[in-house]
Parts: sequence; structure tokens; C-alpha cells
Amino acid sequence: MHTPAITGTGVFTPPHTITNAELVKAFNAYADRFNQQNAAAIESGEQAAMSHSSEEFIVKASGIEQRYVMDKSGVLDPAVMHPILPERADEDPSVMAEMALDAARKALAQAGRDASEVDLVICAASNLERAYPAVAVEIQHLLGAGGMGFDMNVACSSATFGLQAAADMIRAGSVRCALIVNPEICSAHLEWRDRDCHFIFGDVATAMVVERKEDAKGAHFEVLSTRCSTAFSNNIRNNNGFLRRTRQGAMQDRRDMQFMQNGRKVFKEVLPMVSAHIAEHMAGEGGTAEDLSRLWLHQANKTMNDFIGKKVLGRPPEDGEQPNILQDYANTSSAGSIIAFSKFSDDLPDGSTGLICSFGAGYSVGSALLRRCV
Repeated sequence: MHTPAITGTGVFTPPHTITNAELVKAFNAYADRFNQQNAAAIESGEQAAMSHSSEEFIVKASGIEQRYVMDKSGVLDPAVMHPILPERADEDPSVMAEMALDAARKALAQAGRDASEVDLVICAASNLERAYPAVAVEIQHLLGAGGMGFDMNVACSSATFGLQAAADMIRAGSVRCALIVNPEICSAHLEWRDRDCHFIFGDVATAMVVERKEDAKGAHFEVLSTRCSTAFSNNIRNNNGFLRRTRQGAMQDRRDMQFMQNGRKVFKEVLPMVSAHIAEHMAGEGGTAEDLSRLWLHQANKTMNDFIGKKVLGRPPEDGEQPNILQDYANTSSAGSIIAFSKFSDDLPDGSTGLICSFGAGYSVGSALLRRCV
């Protein structure tokens, strides 16, 4: 049996930023257009008028202040209200592969590895832009990696489930060096015309190199254990199945084809599930929350994270114990906890432990207990 370790991470940040002020301006213009176009139905009571959004509402509801996206022109056009991602020829790299390559190369550079040394690529993401061929195999090809690749989708928990799969394969000796990539084009499945959720998501890609501990070339995080669980629920759902390219005029008006959630039920049901999952994971390893120097949680909502942190630790988290990045990146689905881990982990001293935890649709919860080795 071999011990797996995370030896490198990388983050690709898209080129465009949408602030809350920009988003509110576009949404309110769309709402005014909608109300004007449906004035007669609204007056007769057949149609409800669309309310305005506000920066104060967004921050209070989520803690989000801005988000990065692959295209902002379409999102901010009241006549479009979705990203415009041009079709690419089959021989050209896909959008997700291009995003993943950037994050992967950064992770490989940090690990001191060449792509040719990778023998497993897992593309773990909540939205895939095609059913087949696997995006992971395309990334493997573009990188020049060997071995094999496959896609997996466990919604917002995809990264931690991918980490468990890679760690298990390294423990068993079936692979030596794995690359987990999480390219998330969440802007393409978000309903930007829905006031309750139009502010939630952003785009990003993250990557982790996981290899045998004895092969690590520098500071790394030993993967002490992983734990995953699922329980079916319809409270977070996207009936479109996988990411479709969003072109001007191609948007369908079926609301269930985009991201949907029953936020109150999710809050009520998921938070106890996550808190219990972390406690059981720690207890299973003979430890308690007091042993944790850091929590890298899924970046969905500040209130949710504050609740989980307080529940797990038995007190409000101190500065630095539970880093948040969603104020800058918004919810980036599976990539959120990995962004937090990548940006807020190098300062931990040798021997300290931390826990990555992601959770979301499914319901699904995945966690990884790590130990810093310098």
C-alpha cells in the first residue's frame, strides 16, 4: 500500500469580472423590459411583475461581491442574459479543456512534474460540455500525459470525490501520479433572469496533482483519509443534463433546463448532514475538530459556511481557520474548496492537519483529511 499526497495545485481565473453593481444594473434593466412587455398581463393579475435586485440583497443572501466569467457581454445584455460561448470546431480544444490545461500546468509546475509522468487524469466537474468523448481524455491528449482519463460528476462534490478516487488508486498501486481537474463553466447553467439565484455562480478551473508520498519533491499534503456519502434529493437540480453551449438566440425558456434549487430546504437539510459527516470523519480517524488547523469548505454561501464552521469547531472560526473566497469568485461548484485550499494552505506549519469538504446536489458530501509535510 502506498500513501497518497497532494503535491501541487493550480487555479485558472477567467479574464472577465462582473461586480454586483454591474450585475444588478443588467438584471434590473431586464426586469423593466419584462414588466413593460407583459404590462397587460401584470395589470390583469395573470402575470406577476418582476422585482428589482440590489447589491445589498446579494451580499446579505450570499456574501458574494463579484464573480469571474468566461463571457460577460452576453450576461450583462438585458436582451440576452446568458454567456455567449462561440461554437468551436471539433479539432479545436474544448472550452473546458482549455481552462483545465492552464490550471493543470500550474499544478504540475508546483509539484515539479512533467505531464508525461501523469498516468491518470480525472475531470471532475458539475457541468460537462459534452457527453463523449470524455473531456479528461482530451485533456490527457493535450497535456501529453499517459495512462488513462475519465470524467466524473457529483455536482459540487466532484473535486473531493475525484480526490478519493485518485487517492484510492494510488494506495492500491494502480497509478503513480494522478491529475484531478475541475473546470467549471457555471455561468452557462445559471438562470441569470431569476432574482433568487442570478448572482450565485462564477467560472473557474482548479487542478491537483496527487502522487505517492515517497515521490514528492517538496512540501506536500499527505492524504490521511477520505470519506464520501450521498443521499438523493431533488432540491438542487439541472434537467439539462450537461453543459450546452450558449449562443445568442439559442436559449430555451424551460426554467428547469437551468440551475434550480429550493434554498430553504437545502439549508435545512444539507447543513446538519455536512456537520455530522465531518464529525464522523474525524471520529473515524481517532481525532476531533480540535485537531484541525484549517477547514477548506465548499464556497456556496457565507452563512452556510459560518454555520458549518461553528458547528464543527463548537465555536465561531477564528481568522484564517476557515478561509472564504466566494466574495471574489462566487460559487464555483466543485472548484470552490480547491481554490480555498490552493490559496490558503502554504502557511501551515509541518505536521498540522486540515480538512477539505465539499457538498451539494445529490445530496453529496466529500471530505479529505490532510497533514502538512514540509
